[in-house]
Amino acid sequence: AEALVSAGDWSAGGDRFIAFRDAMLNHFSMEEEKLFPAFEQHLGHTMGPTQVMRMEHNQMKQLFSEMQQAVKARDDAQYLGLSETLMMIMQQHNMKEEQMLYPMMDQTLGQKGGEMARQIEAH
Repeated sequence: AEALVSAGDWSAGGDRFIAFRDAMLNHFSMEEEKLFPAFEQHLGHTMGPTQVMRMEHNQMKQLFSEMQQAVKARDDAQYLGLSETLMMIMQQHNMKEEQMLYPMMDQTLGQKGGEMARQIEAH
């Protein structure tokens, strides 16, 4: 989407952004509705790593909203700046998931947790 926006192809760039955003929102929903509750139920609380993940999901959702506005306004500088911020947050978020959260879930939930995490990663 970024290359298309940079080239001024707002139609295709906007479509790619929407597809990416929708896939990410689906990923967040699967984690928040299935994986996190299973982990939290086992732990007996909702604080800790899943709370951090939800906060980061909310940050990314806000960026998606702002990026959508930039697409509507055809503001390439705003869109590209937000995209860069999103990519940095996503990289940090993915590292936390892969290096901390998912291993904790594997240890806590056993095979069920690992299977759930893999299903989410496949989407």
